[in-house]
Amino acid sequence: MTEMPKLLMIIGAVLFAAGLFMQAIGKLPGDLVFKKGNTTFFFPIATSIIISILLTVLLSIFGRFK
Repeated sequence: MTEMPKLLMIIGAVLFAAGLFMQAIGKLPGDLVFKKGNTTFFFPIATSIIISILLTVLLSIFGRFK
């Protein structure tokens, strides 16, 4: 029963850190933006790659403590 609150706190901290990270990096040079008329399409390729690498590293570090 004591594992659930700890897990929720870790998930909350990760989501908070991800939100701060997204605010800090903004739009990277590898992100694609297409504008045509009133329509704008934003595809964050570089941001997605960086987040994927960071999550892989974080989850592998947390996985070693199990």
